[in-house]
Amino acid sequence: MKKPSAIFYGWVILAVAFINIALGYTIRNSFAVFYPTIVEEFGWPRGDTAIMFSIAVITYGLMAPVAGSLVDRFKPRVLLSIGACIMGAGTVLCSLATARWQFYVFYGVIAAIGLSITGWTPLTAIMSNWFVKKRGLAFSILSASYGVSLVSASLAQYLISNFGWRFAYALIGISAAAIIIPLSAFFIRRSPQEKGLLPDNMPQPSSQTQILSAPQTEVNTGSKWSNTDWTLQRALKTYQFWALFCTAFCLLGVAEQTAITHQVYFFKDAGYEPMQAATIYSVFGVAFVAGNLCGSLSDSLGREKVYIPSCLLGAVSVLLLFLIKDTSQPWIAFLFAICIGLGIGTAGPVFFATVADLFQGKHLGSIQGFIVLGFSLGGATMPWFAGFLHDKTGNYSTIFLILMASLIASAALIRIVAPSKLR
Repeated sequence: MKKPSAIFYGWVILAVAFINIALGYTIRNSFAVFYPTIVEEFGWPRGDTAIMFSIAVITYGLMAPVAGSLVDRFKPRVLLSIGACIMGAGTVLCSLATARWQFYVFYGVIAAIGLSITGWTPLTAIMSNWFVKKRGLAFSILSASYGVSLVSASLAQYLISNFGWRFAYALIGISAAAIIIPLSAFFIRRSPQEKGLLPDNMPQPSSQTQILSAPQTEVNTGSKWSNTDWTLQRALKTYQFWALFCTAFCLLGVAEQTAITHQVYFFKDAGYEPMQAATIYSVFGVAFVAGNLCGSLSDSLGREKVYIPSCLLGAVSVLLLFLIKDTSQPWIAFLFAICIGLGIGTAGPVFFATVADLFQGKHLGSIQGFIVLGFSLGGATMPWFAGFLHDKTGNYSTIFLILMASLIASAALIRIVAPSKLR
C-alpha cells in the first residue's frame, strides 16, 4: 500500500471553494443592505423592489439542475470560471441601472445565472468526491464561507455609505470575478483520481487499476440503498428525495432567505441606524459561521441528531422578534441574531451532507441541482411576499409566524427521511 500524501489536495480544493462561495454569495446576500438604499433613492414599494431578489433566487434555482448536469459532464475549472465571469458582469451592470426592469435583468437573471454555475451546486458535487468519511466536516467548513458572505454586509454598507451603492456594486462584481476565475482555473479538480489520490487521503493501492475503481466504494455497507447507482430519474421516484426537496424549500428558501432579505429592514424600522442594523446582520453572519462549523458534529452524532435541534433553536429565536419595538433593548436584537444564525447555520451543511450521503455518485450534481430548485421556489416567493405583506399591514408579524413554522416543518421532514437508517 502506498502512503497518503502529507498534505491532502482535497483541502486545497476546499480552500478554493471556500473563497468562491464567500465572494460569490456576497453579491446575493448583501442585497439586505442594498435593498433599503435602492428603495429610498427611487421611491419604489418594498414588494416591487424585493422582486429583483426573488427573480435572482428563482433563476438561480432553475439554473441549478443545469449547472449540476454541466459539472457532471465538463471540466469544473472551466465551468466555474465562465460562471464567475457572467456573475461579475451582471453585478457591474447593476451599478448602471436606473429602472426596476434593469435590476430584474442584471441582478435577477444575469448575475444569478453566473452564481448558479460557479456556486454551491457544482462545488458541493466536487467536494463530495474528495471527502466521504469527513464529509460533514468538509461541508461545514464550506458552509462557513456562506456565513462569511453574510458578515460582509458591514463592508458593503461601508462602501454604500461612503461611496454610493453604484460604486459598491461595481467594486464587488469586479473583485469577485477577478479572484474566482484564476483560482478556479488553476486549482480546481473534479476528483482525487486526477491527482492519483483517494477520498479523505486514504492509503492508495499499488495497482493503478485499483486506484481508478476504489473511489466507487462507499463508506458504508451493503444495503440496497447504498448499492444503488443513483440517477436523477431513480431519485425522483423516492419519497426521501421529495422530503429533502421540501426541506430545502422550508429551511433554505423560506426561513433562511426571509431572514437574510428583511432582517436589516426590520431593525431599521425599529429605529436602528443603517450601520447598527448592518452590524446586527453581521453578528448573524458570525453566528451562522459558528453554526456551520458545529454541523461537523453530525459526522459522529448522526445527521438527524444535529439537524433537528438546530432547526428548533432557530424557531424559538423568532419569538424574540415580537419583543423588539424600539432600540431600548439592543441585547434582544443581538440574541436573536446569534440564535437564528446558530440554528440555520448548523442545519445547512448537515442538510447538504445528507443529500450527498444518500445520493452519492456520478449523477450527484444533477440530483443536488434539482433539490436546490426546491430552495429557489421558497427563496423566490418569501422575500417578495414578506415585502408585500409589510406594504399592506405595516409590520412583519405574520412573516415571523411563517418563519417559525417553516423551521419546525424542516425538522419534521428530516425526521421522516431518517438518513441514519439508510446509510
